[in-house]
Amino acid sequence: MKDCKIQKVAEAMISLPWVNSMGVIGDPGCEGLGTYNMKVYAGTLEKSAEDDITLIAGDLVPTGNKHYYEEISELTEIIAHNDVYVLRGNHDTGTYTDYFGRKNYALLAGEFTVVVLDNAMRAFEEEGLELLQQVLKMEEVHRVIIAFHIPVPNHYIRNSVSEEEFARLKEAYGPWREKVKYLLCGHVHSRFEDVVDNIPLICTGGGGALIEDVSEDIRACDVEHHMVHFFMKDGELAYRFDNLAEDDYDKERKVNVLKENIEKTVAAELMAHLKYLMFADRARRRGMEAIANLFEALASSEYHHARNFYSVIQNQLPFGESVETFVPREAFEYRHFYKMMEQYADELNAPLTKQAYSGAAAAEKVHAELLKEASSIEAFDKETIYVCPICGYVMAGDNIPERCPVCGGPKRQYEEFQVKNE
Repeated sequence: MKDCKIQKVAEAMISLPWVNSMGVIGDPGCEGLGTYNMKVYAGTLEKSAEDDITLIAGDLVPTGNKHYYEEISELTEIIAHNDVYVLRGNHDTGTYTDYFGRKNYALLAGEFTVVVLDNAMRAFEEEGLELLQQVLKMEEVHRVIIAFHIPVPNHYIRNSVSEEEFARLKEAYGPWREKVKYLLCGHVHSRFEDVVDNIPLICTGGGGALIEDVSEDIRACDVEHHMVHFFMKDGELAYRFDNLAEDDYDKERKVNVLKENIEKTVAAELMAHLKYLMFADRARRRGMEAIANLFEALASSEYHHARNFYSVIQNQLPFGESVETFVPREAFEYRHFYKMMEQYADELNAPLTKQAYSGAAAAEKVHAELLKEASSIEAFDKETIYVCPICGYVMAGDNIPERCPVCGGPKRQYEEFQVKNE
């Protein structure tokens, strides 16, 4: 019989005396199960291998139909290293119970207990609150994590259950409040820590969905994809956040045949992306808007295909450390490779190739200069960037020339990239 990683919960209470740690992954699939997002989820499953079990804190799928449940289940079964329990999120609708069983249950681990409550519809089910009380009454239970999807009211976000719903939860655990060590939730595509009703609240939603701004204090640029580990330390139940690196899941990148063919596929997809954009531009200049629109849509599709394939083999640093890694390549191109190719084209009497490399080298130099500035992410203040659509030269600042200094293209045709201030 197949050794299943995803657990279909049949009993209200599950005894797991051998469990002393738990990994928690928040919101892996609510924005879709594309390869780009699933690469992050795969990385969290690899990190969670150090724990005895894994809990998904909701939104395993974008919506609850058979196709998505089976796709995420298959991926999880292949990659996970331990038993995976699931908590229902607001996206986990439809046939959830057919795949994962009960929506309210308790995991009685060796030194702590996790009570999973369903509040996916922004209300705690009476069945769950009664189970919570039943578990808290048990003399052998001392350290409890109450886990649910949508946060209770807190100091950071308004996207939470109502005060009335929180009052119902507090009433349920009230007589045994000292046993409740943590409140745990997902739903928010970021992370934060708070204290509510004198209990630590941990919110984690960085297991696959794109990170979002939560507040002025918790911005997307300050948060990485991540998961949470719960474990015993010096007789106490502790936790820590664990940020993901791109190489946390590198199994497929290490298969040379796969890697080589994916690289070829990325190149082909990007070539198609370029061809479609160029044809769209030609169509638009002829007033054929419907055709231009079609080819721009096809170009976008090809880009996303390329992104998905590239994400499998990409080895990327955390966001805050990434910008400066692009500088050496740009510098090499304009200082060495493009100059060499320009000279070679000149020797072959290939003026168009020579011109293309000459113009690109000028732009790459500006790329490198801007990227060096942008390496200090917080200090970078160039809010408007212009690109000449004729040769690709890049300009920043207020004093933009009327003609492109490389090819002479007119200012009226420059593409403008403006920071959108909300």
